[in-house]
Amino acid sequence: MAIKIFNTKDYALNGIKILVYGAPGAGKTRLCATAPNPIILSAESGLLSVRDMNLDYIPIATIDDLYEAYDFCTGSEEMEKYDTICLDSVSEIAEQVLSNEKSASKDGRMAYGNLNERMNLLLRCFRDIPGKNVYFSAKMEYDKGADGVAMFRPSLPGKSLTQGIGYFFDEEFVLLTEKDKEGNVVRKLQTTGDSYYEAKDRSGSLSFYEAPNLGNIINKIAGGKSGN
Repeated sequence: MAIKIFNTKDYALNGIKILVYGAPGAGKTRLCATAPNPIILSAESGLLSVRDMNLDYIPIATIDDLYEAYDFCTGSEEMEKYDTICLDSVSEIAEQVLSNEKSASKDGRMAYGNLNERMNLLLRCFRDIPGKNVYFSAKMEYDKGADGVAMFRPSLPGKSLTQGIGYFFDEEFVLLTEKDKEGNVVRKLQTTGDSYYEAKDRSGSLSFYEAPNLGNIINKIAGGKSGN
């Protein structure tokens, strides 16, 4: 069998995969509107914030809905008009999976074990969709990681899943809000971790803080521009 050789300079051409977590009301859903030609897989009741933005979405009420949405994203000709898949949010999706597992099993440990297996598979499947950018949003919590250090991290049901989700992504950001001198709310994405927030930018193309615009961020990473 012939071996096919790839070059790392083409890696970004397969789509940029980004995880963003933040507090309620930070604007994680509104980030979808800043992505190139997005379609939203919405597992939350939070679309009111983007009602005026004319965005296509698929409601995800059950785990079967998510599997059907995956089939659509990977096998439908209609997907050709979309460049970005937005999963809003993986926290809600994981809670749906856990609810299903608890209903199917009286053993709580087995339910959480099955949750980890199914979510790990789902995360990999959506992350590895070729040729599409994928944006994953998540809730935020303050908790200790596997290293015993407490900080703000993405929040999912189950300690193991929460501690491991960051390993799935090269780009993990926290969406922050603050008020300027006039009292206006200002949003920014922190792309590098510190003693307060878990974050990382393995592309090396982003500044410590970036404006909350996924299109600009994807262009920076795909273009290989260095951050400040």
